[in-house]
Amino acid sequence: MTPRHHRLESRAVRVGALAFGAAGIGNLFSPVTDDEAARAVDAAWEAGVRYFDTAPHYGLGLSERRLGAALRARPRHEYAVSTKVGRILEPVPATAGDDLADGFAVPATHRRRWDFSARGVRRSVEESLERLGLDRIDIAYLHDPDDHMEQALDEAYPELERMRDEGVVGAIGAGMNDAGPLTRFVRETGVDAVLLAGRYTLLDQSGLVELLPLAAERGVGVVVGGVFNSGLLADPRPGATFDYAPARLETLSRALELQAVCEGHGVPLRAAALHFPFGSPAVTSVLTGARSAAEVQDAAGLLGRPVPDALWAELKERGLLPADVPTPQDTD
Repeated sequence: MTPRHHRLESRAVRVGALAFGAAGIGNLFSPVTDDEAARAVDAAWEAGVRYFDTAPHYGLGLSERRLGAALRARPRHEYAVSTKVGRILEPVPATAGDDLADGFAVPATHRRRWDFSARGVRRSVEESLERLGLDRIDIAYLHDPDDHMEQALDEAYPELERMRDEGVVGAIGAGMNDAGPLTRFVRETGVDAVLLAGRYTLLDQSGLVELLPLAAERGVGVVVGGVFNSGLLADPRPGATFDYAPARLETLSRALELQAVCEGHGVPLRAAALHFPFGSPAVTSVLTGARSAAEVQDAAGLLGRPVPDALWAELKERGLLPADVPTPQDTD
């Protein structure tokens, strides 16, 4: 499969098959220099990537600032940026250590406050626009509203609709690690897109139960993140993580079986993991995090690499994928 570009069916927002996840350039887990962050974005652009995803949460705004700076000289009509709402960044009186408890190697200059109120959503978008240096957001996602679903549906979502009508944002949606609540957004609202992390992969197809078929039926684009399930499908070995915790033995064994079949067809497991979501007609993009030019180039190369139909067929024959799961050969 060759990386391709799509428009969200309900909006004139163009997204690419490969999306750049900017948490890494927000110093996720360890520091990245300004130059390294800029080179990562430059490498993505050179590889044809035109969809970039960030959030205030990533590095307490550092990801947004760096992404905006790296894209500033690019033609605005040629790329799409998504960011997220739901966490307000509030300055603290004095720097109190670092933010590693929340996963980011940055000074703790701000604290996050959950806020899915209409006022909070508008403030969040306005502050993101300032950090990014943009005059509009292409896609605004409600970020992890798991414990705030009613407020997100009753207050935050209607405000995003108003901002979409005003042209401040081009498209709206929600991003979560759980397919169930995202299905509710697709069923009960007019979202244009959803970002599903870790729930439509070679190891976890729970997104296929309801979300993906409903999204395809209603013309809602699905951006799939976490295709490596936090590392196991990138490098299955003892100690590798699955959903950010050490993988259980049976999960590791399954990943190693997947890897063996892939290698038998001359395909890296990472390539199969990146291609797999495109079996669903609802999937518009695969989102991969990158903190260096090399990581971007690797992902783009893997997604541009052909995966033979026989690989998907063998995975089904061996019971490593359900027999009825759609695979890219079904949509070629």
